[in-house]
Amino acid sequence: MDETQAVRGDIVENRAVAPGHFQMSIRLPGSFPTPVPGQFVMVRSADHEEPLLARPFSVYGFQRRRGETAVDLLYRTAGRGTALLSRLEPGARLVVLGPLGRGFAPPEGMKKVILLAGGVGVAPLVFLLRSGRLAGTNACTCYVGARTGEQLTGLELLRGADLHVCTDDGSRAFCGQVTDLLRRDIGGYDPPETMIYACGPSPMIRTLGRLLGDRPIRCQVSLEERMACGLGACLGCAVAVRGESGRKEYRRVCKDGPVFDLREILFASPGGAEEGQQNG
Repeated sequence: MDETQAVRGDIVENRAVAPGHFQMSIRLPGSFPTPVPGQFVMVRSADHEEPLLARPFSVYGFQRRRGETAVDLLYRTAGRGTALLSRLEPGARLVVLGPLGRGFAPPEGMKKVILLAGGVGVAPLVFLLRSGRLAGTNACTCYVGARTGEQLTGLELLRGADLHVCTDDGSRAFCGQVTDLLRRDIGGYDPPETMIYACGPSPMIRTLGRLLGDRPIRCQVSLEERMACGLGACLGCAVAVRGESGRKEYRRVCKDGPVFDLREILFASPGGAEEGQQNG
């Protein structure tokens, strides 16, 4: 089956796990390809006209069983489309397209792995940790942040890792942003032996780039961007990157990502100019 073929599935579970946050499990045919951590799927209702456009969700978990597969999603209700999906009950039919995009590369030769998650950005990092692709590293440290303690999700699936938690409002653990937690510890990591995997809102990724600066720490980030088609046709999710020649180019998050090397990305500065990280 072509990896971009849409298939029908049905909801096994769709429950609230935090205010405005839901976990959905979808039963799919056994022929559905195994996703790479960092890849995503496009989901829409098979029985309702709304939401008209499919919504993108990072894969949170995946299981292959006899004759069928199951994909788990963690999502936040951010608009009308996701609100409508959150109301669907077990048994409701869905159309699922995927797995799509480029996922995380294994941390070859790295002894230390850092996972940095903001909000529902924890989803692909949980899948990465539980997929076995980090086998061979000596240690894994997870930094997870959310706006409030109630909105922290996925922590139970990060057991076994060195876990550090923070909240913007200080209602649980460290008070501050997740990049503040990493800033506190960054000097203790040996750059040539460390790999960072990150996913979260654009401001978090931008701050991470500034934090790393010229440190030669490898870092892969999964970008959260609005997507319409998921196949790279509409160009609605294009981001500016530094090409191989050093010149500015545009890449499609859905097709060329969502995972990028952090140092490739050119961020718009407050004044409108673009800023990027130097190769360390």
